[in-house]
Amino acid sequence: MAPTLADPFNDSSALIDFVINQGNGVKGLSELGLKALPKQYIQPLEERMCMTNIVPQGSIPIIDMSNWEDPKVAKSICDAASEWGFFQIVNHDVPIEVLENVKDATYNFFKMPAEVKNKYSKEHSSSNNVRFGTSFTPQAEKALEWKDYLSLFYVSEEEASALWPSICREQVLDYMKKSEVVIKQLLQVLMKGLIVNEIDEAKESLLVGSMRTNLNYYPKCPNPELTVGVGRHSDVSTLTILLQDEIGGLFVRGNEGDDWIHVPPIKGSLVINVGDALQIMSNGRYRSVEHRVVANGSKNRISVPIFVNPRPADMIGPLPELVANGEKPIYKQVLYSDYVKHFFHKAHDGKKTVEFAEL
Repeated sequence: MAPTLADPFNDSSALIDFVINQGNGVKGLSELGLKALPKQYIQPLEERMCMTNIVPQGSIPIIDMSNWEDPKVAKSICDAASEWGFFQIVNHDVPIEVLENVKDATYNFFKMPAEVKNKYSKEHSSSNNVRFGTSFTPQAEKALEWKDYLSLFYVSEEEASALWPSICREQVLDYMKKSEVVIKQLLQVLMKGLIVNEIDEAKESLLVGSMRTNLNYYPKCPNPELTVGVGRHSDVSTLTILLQDEIGGLFVRGNEGDDWIHVPPIKGSLVINVGDALQIMSNGRYRSVEHRVVANGSKNRISVPIFVNPRPADMIGPLPELVANGEKPIYKQVLYSDYVKHFFHKAHDGKKTVEFAEL
């Protein structure tokens, strides 16, 4: 039942019940037509996006993948990964209709009634590999984030057929499958840039041993300047492949202190970013960079990231080839599942997660 509108969520337990326990999410809050942002979402000043810190003409590199093996293109990919940590790719091998289909499927999932989506919540899902939720880690956050998501960890086609919501299953599987070519191309180039010329089976499973796709929904928000869609963080992946819609709102930390650069939506493009696992494995040569998403006062936004990761049971650390070349390791070997647990047990806090692996 929706609360009355006078001061509906002064009481935090009423908000938690409506948003989390009943599965309404922030989409449900947004649809109540609230005139003011509930106080639980008001971020401290230092976490809000300050418009004066946005670099007006700033842009992350945009790379044409049609000749990805060309040494100039390869160099631009490696330079982008080491200098920016983020870049956009165009003319890649993922068909535009696959991208459009997965965007439609994302909208269709979030359009479903709360009680249907709630079957996939932490409390009700039959598997940890399928999770509908809201914010990031509500129990650890001082202020909540204005986002709902469905997270799908890929184990096998059989498990996906049995457990993933049928309204988006085929589209997500197709998006993941069709992205594999691009992921392999990028990793081949990035490894060559580290003078790791052969990706054998063991190396491949370390770099791309597991995959997770999230469907993210950022509904329009009262007082968007007081909250965040996603707080400052870097990803724990090897690489993240992000499909965003035409709305915009993703910002990446620039190279000058507290500068932030908007990542403009380009139709048909994919945004690529280096995750902490690749920063650690490359011994800091490739950078995983902080990013955040702002809330929007007038439009709903979606995005669909694929997180390409090591397997949970893998040990990650600087690649042996780098250390054999006499490079001093700056990270220790850590169990990847421990690293991920550390990330999810706290609120978003910029680049602090990687300290867990520092020597």
